[in-house]
Amino acid sequence: METELGGIGDFLRSRRARIRPEEVGLPEYGRRRVPGLRREEVAQLAGVSVDYYIRLEQGRGASVSDAVLDAVARVLRLDATEQAYLRSVARPARAGRGESGQRVRAGLRLLLDTIDKAPAFVLGRRMDVLAWNALGDAVLGFSAMAPKDRNMPRQVFLEPAARELYPQWAAVAAETVAYLRLDAGLHPSDPHLARLVGELSLASDDFRRLWADHEVKRKTTGAKRMLHPVVGELVMPYETLTVSGDPDQALVVYTPEPGSVTADRLRTLAARAPAEVA
Repeated sequence: METELGGIGDFLRSRRARIRPEEVGLPEYGRRRVPGLRREEVAQLAGVSVDYYIRLEQGRGASVSDAVLDAVARVLRLDATEQAYLRSVARPARAGRGESGQRVRAGLRLLLDTIDKAPAFVLGRRMDVLAWNALGDAVLGFSAMAPKDRNMPRQVFLEPAARELYPQWAAVAAETVAYLRLDAGLHPSDPHLARLVGELSLASDDFRRLWADHEVKRKTTGAKRMLHPVVGELVMPYETLTVSGDPDQALVVYTPEPGSVTADRLRTLAARAPAEVA
């Protein structure tokens, strides 16, 4: 199934709904059919005509200036990631690459091979898992998956074991959808992404609800708790680095605290794992 990836209108409406009139110095008068700010109020606060803002929200503002986007972002209190997303969906002409295959260059695979004390893997478009090291495989089991299932949203929402693997599943699910939404903003014409979103929307009420929230978030740094079926609880900070030469690829490395229980348990896994990368 293919589905609409959603555009600027849905995003702006969701952000208008988050802000109460009194928060931006407007009197709250009259009965409101929808929560948050009206389009007319956003236009007034941004210093543009109502007709101009309506055209923007309808996706007819491809020539909109940076100044107007900055003003709208200020009114809607968008963070840096949301501002970047607004620019990408306001000017979708730069997007449209829907290729299904990505290649991990040889040097990056060698780098993965040298990371032998931490789980690591490479994410590509649509959060596909493109390559991994032996310890990453020991933790997340990529090699046992069918190629089409080596995708983080599929793992989180379609694999029943994911709710046991991630004790904080709700937070992981929300983060996953917010990161996938960024990819949709950059590549709104990608048919492979549309099919993935459609499949997940049919299979998971949770995914459908989170996708409708239009949250966007970069995968930069954080921490995950996992309950591994062999060694038990793992508490792992992670770092995500954009791959030089290909902004659609990211190297994710889990960085357990040296000397921690998690580091000891990873050593146990490493002793069991074959020393190879995908």
